[in-house]
Amino acid sequence: MPEIPIVDAVAEELVKYLTEAIQRESRYAIQFPNLFTELKEQLKFMQSFVADASKLKDGQETVKTTLHGLQQLIYEADDLVVDCQIREDYIKTEASSCNPCLSEISFRYRTGKKLTEITTRIKRMGEYLKSYYTPSQRSSSENGNDTKRRWTAPLIDQSEVVGLKEDVEKVRGWILGQNEPMLHLAIVGLGGLGKTTLAKMIYRDVNLTRRFQEKIWVSVSQPVNEDEIMKSMLKQLNADGSGSPKGDMLSTIHGLLSDKAYLIVLDDVWSTDDGWWERISGGLPVKEGHNSCIIITSRIKTVVKNMGVQDAQIHQPRYLNDEESWKLFCKVARVSEVEEQNTKLVEEGKEIVKKCGGLPLAIKTVGGLLSSEERSSIKWRRIRETFLQKLTSIEGNCSEGNPHAIASLQLSYDVLPAFLKPCILCFSIYPEDYEVDVDQLIRWWEGEGFVRGMSSDTATESAFKSLSELISRCLVEVAQRRYFDGSFYTCKVHDMVRDLTIKIAREEDFCSFDANRNHIADVGSRRLGVTEETKLQTLHGNSKLRALLLTKTDYIGFNRKIELAKVRSLRVLDLSRVKLDRIRVEDLWQWITSLKRLAYLSLRHVAKLLEIPNSIGKLWGLQVLILGECKDLKKLPTSIINLPRLIILDVGNCPSLRCLPQGFSKLSKLQELYGFKIAGTGKASGSHLAELKALTELRVLQIDITEDSTIEDQELDALELLEKLKLLSINAGDCKDKNILSKLNKLSPPSSIEELYLKHYLGETTPAWINPRSLQQLQYLSVENSGIEKMNQEFWGDQQHKWDVKGLCLKFCQRLEVSWKEFQEVMPEIRRLEVSQCNLLASFPCDVEAVGVWCKDDKEKKCESENVFSQED
Repeated sequence: MPEIPIVDAVAEELVKYLTEAIQRESRYAIQFPNLFTELKEQLKFMQSFVADASKLKDGQETVKTTLHGLQQLIYEADDLVVDCQIREDYIKTEASSCNPCLSEISFRYRTGKKLTEITTRIKRMGEYLKSYYTPSQRSSSENGNDTKRRWTAPLIDQSEVVGLKEDVEKVRGWILGQNEPMLHLAIVGLGGLGKTTLAKMIYRDVNLTRRFQEKIWVSVSQPVNEDEIMKSMLKQLNADGSGSPKGDMLSTIHGLLSDKAYLIVLDDVWSTDDGWWERISGGLPVKEGHNSCIIITSRIKTVVKNMGVQDAQIHQPRYLNDEESWKLFCKVARVSEVEEQNTKLVEEGKEIVKKCGGLPLAIKTVGGLLSSEERSSIKWRRIRETFLQKLTSIEGNCSEGNPHAIASLQLSYDVLPAFLKPCILCFSIYPEDYEVDVDQLIRWWEGEGFVRGMSSDTATESAFKSLSELISRCLVEVAQRRYFDGSFYTCKVHDMVRDLTIKIAREEDFCSFDANRNHIADVGSRRLGVTEETKLQTLHGNSKLRALLLTKTDYIGFNRKIELAKVRSLRVLDLSRVKLDRIRVEDLWQWITSLKRLAYLSLRHVAKLLEIPNSIGKLWGLQVLILGECKDLKKLPTSIINLPRLIILDVGNCPSLRCLPQGFSKLSKLQELYGFKIAGTGKASGSHLAELKALTELRVLQIDITEDSTIEDQELDALELLEKLKLLSINAGDCKDKNILSKLNKLSPPSSIEELYLKHYLGETTPAWINPRSLQQLQYLSVENSGIEKMNQEFWGDQQHKWDVKGLCLKFCQRLEVSWKEFQEVMPEIRRLEVSQCNLLASFPCDVEAVGVWCKDDKEKKCESENVFSQED
């Protein structure tokens, strides 16, 4: 019997939700105090059952059915609470709220009736389950309340690898010793053995980099998509294959590689069916003296032989020996030298490692699990025993894959805190090898309520910590990260982790899959990742869909008759990059604004989106609105300032949008605001800098100056009150108006800022407030596309005031004259430097004319802006 994590997670959050509502003396908690309290108590009781569901006997099918019924009830209760709170926030804005109208009375009647019904049904289920099982009482650390301990661990550097040195030398020798125009070689082995890691180490090898003029990395999806492979190759060659026929794309690839030595890696190939490789390889140039190379990783030896690899050039990574296994485990589990002296702990640890069978993925996964657990030999013994049970069970039923890896992954999932389980299951909707945009992922978590803001953290900060936790447990890997602080832009999961999430997501009705484990849309779908293959007409009758995100498509063929247009239950809708061709935009907006529970809406990078209708003001529950990079967007409606729950608004990089509507001071809950354009004199309907004074919850602020912008003297202190602000970006828009430049120089940003971006600033020196005395908490400074000639004298501080900056970025500052020694003296903690097109900089440790990167930890080695890789398949 699998555990029912979604019931537990949703129930846990719903109990908190109800408690908060009652404590705030919510209108609806007042109207139905007894009903809300009784529902809360019933849910608390049911949580104990659900948390122990995995201990129920497999044969009790009736119990399984009851738990799934409870899951449905909890979703219904959650919907009801959300409806109540959205309604409450709306009524607060209505002048006549003290005299309920007929619709309000009707709503209260329906709500009370529904509450009674749900509570009765949950109570009935609880009475039934009592006859099967008595729930245990969980401690605070087990039920997820120990939030302080949860985040103490830093991110693990998964780029550390063990036991591959000899493998790298062998493959490198094949490449350096080749005397033929094209070398085919392969890395073959079981999932989790380290094939991809080895290939990436070769791909990044400094000795080999000089040998190839072009390098291309292709993750081959299953089933193979020939178009996507060629588009990926063209993208890495700085060409665009969108909309081109296969023949044209292949011809372009041939032309771009024809006079070059190149390296192509094809990662995780499962099949050569349909002759896709024959066609692509036949179009690649092969010339004497160029010594190009193709590396293939696969689990199947016959596949790589079909692709032209000879037996002599097939390398099979070995399993790690006991010493290597323990070394890797200690790195991932963060076992200290002191702890290695604890004999009992080490004995248990080595027994656990032995069960991993020398498989790197299994070792990393279990090590990641234990990195978050108590350093206790008793605790580790329990985990060892559980691991053995799962391994024994899987070995008897494992028809494919490696039982050690599967058991370690299942164990790591089972011990996750309840709130993290739906977070990892979200990865099941994404296609294989898909790099997930971190911003999209965490906005989804926020929109569905998987993560919530707490007293010290916003929902976004909680979401990043949740993702960090999944990464530290080695269930998620970083695909692209920012080096100076380790934050990440994209992430992905190992294909075996994805297989596990699909298995559990299907069992839990988290989302829908067919018999072949393909993600589909159907009447029971709760979450949907839309690709080119998705058939939306199968949503007919769906009333459960909570999240819809475009993944590998930019088209949904929307019209008012499509089944999607009848769905009203969405909380998350991400249509980033959707093409509006062949879509009647009025119909699309009519549907969007009918989604009363919608909390997250993204229309990022949508071409031909000209304006947002006033009807968006109907979305009373909207918390996140993303419209960034909509190049054609010209107008925002005034109704946007009346969205009572809005915490994130992104209209950044929308060049056609001249100003924002006046009245932003009403959005008092805003925590992140991108693209705040300052209106000019006489534009009473536009936003002005002074309106920011009321937005005291802001953590992120991006200000854009336009040709028409004006700043009054009485507005210069507008930023001073934003004491929670952590990131400030000012885009001066190449403004040459000396009056505006003078005003920008006199701003008073708060000392809380940790990241600062100054762009398109044409003053001769940096603003005086950019100094170590005023910005004592600054960690990262970026100056881009600016005309400054030198840093303001205040910038250099004094003996008492030096910068604590860790990262510095200078791009396209072609007039700036300063030496590296001057920066080092005032920024003693700097550890990462990025420079582009700053020709007058003196004695810098990296290229200043093209693109240069320097890291303090490795002064001799150029740090490339490539991915940080982990040891895995």
